[in-house]
Amino acid sequence: MKTLLHEAPSVLLINGEGGDYPPVRSYEDARNVVNIESIKLWTIAAPIAFNILCNYGINSFTSIFVGHIGDIELSAVAICLSVIANLSFGFLFGMASALETLCGQAFGAGETEMMGIYMQRSWIILTTACFCLSPLYIYATPVLKLLGQRHDIAEIAGSFAIKIIPQMFSLAINFPTQKFLQAQSKVATLAWVGFVAFIFHISLLLLFVRVFEWGLAGAAAAYDVSSWCIAVAQVVYIVGWCQDSWNGLSWLAFKNIWGFAKLSVASAVMICLEIWYFMSIIVLTGHLEDPVLAVGSLSICMNLNGWEGMLFIGINAAISVRVSNELGSGRPRAAKLTVIVTIVESVLIGILCMLIIMATKDHFAILFTSSKKMQKAVSDLAHLLAITLVLNSIQPVISGVAVGGGWQGLVAYINLFCYYVVGLPIGFVLGYNTTLGVQGIWMGMIFGTFLQTLILLITVWKTDWDEEVRL
Repeated sequence: MKTLLHEAPSVLLINGEGGDYPPVRSYEDARNVVNIESIKLWTIAAPIAFNILCNYGINSFTSIFVGHIGDIELSAVAICLSVIANLSFGFLFGMASALETLCGQAFGAGETEMMGIYMQRSWIILTTACFCLSPLYIYATPVLKLLGQRHDIAEIAGSFAIKIIPQMFSLAINFPTQKFLQAQSKVATLAWVGFVAFIFHISLLLLFVRVFEWGLAGAAAAYDVSSWCIAVAQVVYIVGWCQDSWNGLSWLAFKNIWGFAKLSVASAVMICLEIWYFMSIIVLTGHLEDPVLAVGSLSICMNLNGWEGMLFIGINAAISVRVSNELGSGRPRAAKLTVIVTIVESVLIGILCMLIIMATKDHFAILFTSSKKMQKAVSDLAHLLAITLVLNSIQPVISGVAVGGGWQGLVAYINLFCYYVVGLPIGFVLGYNTTLGVQGIWMGMIFGTFLQTLILLITVWKTDWDEEVRL
């Protein structure tokens, strides 16, 4: 018999009562659960992944238009976006992830009036964080010189960084509104806003860079305007069409702001440790004997890894929403089953990506380079890319479960140990003290990711979901 989920109960009810799943005792029961959870998962994940793809396109097309200005300008903007902007992006995105836990559980428990309060608290905290991060943009030139960048590139990158400070502040509004809408599964709006903003951004680039010939200033202006359009559009939608969860501005947003800030910082640390871990492999590779070949081949592999990653960021957000909603609704078995279904489906996608890479390992680099030497170097890394794709199909799901359950502090400690105490040192030893080079560095990173994934899987497996509901 097909099992349907109903409205959230006010107390913990299990064994089929109050909307939770009954125990799965047959193949038919399992198939029904998989069907229901797959629909719920992809209804949320697909629009979010599309939205992320559009946002990724805004960055990519900014670089494409700048590339037609000059090679030095392209290098400067690429460094600015990948180092300066990426650091602030990771920190702000991580801080906003606290909202996934609180809004998701509030929505699941039927306490929708608190969601607007939580979002306003997040606005306050992230805006404050932007002021703290502003010196990184203002002093980007000396920071980049300190990191070993050429002086002319650092100067241009620093000038561009100052011009995109407004874009950073837009994230303080953008990220919390995204999490607010995701918690209610109103993700189609995010997809449409992202798509329209992407088209609008290309139009602005054509106007500012090509027609008005404003150069880097025009590219920065288009970047700022497009980013703020996304933030404003999401706020307008919330104010006009989310009246059940938005009751206007409130002084309650300042209440218990310290506790909210602590959860936000824990979320930021958890996600930043992941983002910066994969950035560090590029830094380490740049100091090898043949850095041009090493960094070039690795960058091609990381590019493909990034495209797969966009899909799993969508799944990460979706599983976070699903787990927090089910825990807030008092449905422990539903929370557990949605985790199992999502992990299985994600692993299958990861295996498919692995098989595609291995089948095309001698050919896919042609899309990026005409150099036979570079193509051979990429082919030599293909097996490591394939393994990484499988691991990265599991890791974002577990991180999403952690956010949904409010375990950010625990995961931050696990990430710190596995990535920086285990993975990086092993990669350093294998890369610099053996003949493995870039492969050795990557092997160490993979081991750190594998250990982190294994520990988190065991943690999820041993979780008492009934107890999580009571917390």
